Amino acid sequence: MTAVGPIWRYYGGKWRAAPRYPAPTRRLIVEPFAGAAGYACRYPDRDVLLIDADPIIAGIWRWLIQATPDDVRAVGDIPDGGTVDDIDAPQEARWLAGFWCNNGVAQPCKRPSKWASIGDSGHNWGGWGPTARERIARDVPRIRHWRVIHGTYRDAPDVEASWFVDPPYQTAAGRHYRHDSVDYADLGAWVLGRHGQVIACDQRGADWLPWTGGIGIHATPGKHRAGRSEEVVYVRDDGWLL
Repeated sequence: MTAVGPIWRYYGGKWRAAPRYPAPTRRLIVEPFAGAAGYACRYPDRDVLLIDADPIIAGIWRWLIQATPDDVRAVGDIPDGGTVDDIDAPQEARWLAGFWCNNGVAQPCKRPSKWASIGDSGHNWGGWGPTARERIARDVPRIRHWRVIHGTYRDAPDVEASWFVDPPYQTAAGRHYRHDSVDYADLGAWVLGRHGQVIACDQRGADWLPWTGGIGIHATPGKHRAGRSEEVVYVRDDGWLL
């Protein structure tokens, strides 16, 4: 199975780290804190349900799921001296372009950062431009069957699935998210009640689950953060701790 994406780089996203977590054992993958859906993007042919409390995140995914490759290719560049708001495209597409304005941010930007201004030919990523559009256009047909809910984990159906639960960090690193208010005691109880396969993670120092292991993953470096995150992980399948 060939992965898609990452569709965009998101703060705390797990696309690069996803292969280090167990592969899904159920047909349905549910990500109740979707973000850029780094885990699901590794297994796009599964049934996927994404849930996010941020209307921007949910809106981007709704647009992507129904978009054709030509819809994506038709989204223009950011005009010289302008912002993503100047792109003649649906609002959701402008938000997507805004995420491509910087590397691993928690909300769309208006203008390209230094990272994005390197351009398509000078960086593995570059910013919003023809290379980004072509990558996404290639992938959207493969996520046509995905679904998205604008809501919280409590809006998830009570079904057997492979659950990938990656909430805003309980540690100080979680303050960067637009929607960072989580009742972690409630979330922990909810996770323990899921049916099927459960994979949950947070930054070391979190205490809302009885963690079963830990991994070190590459993270997006920045002025106030290192390029590595020490993560704790909880994994359960069919009631047995793995």
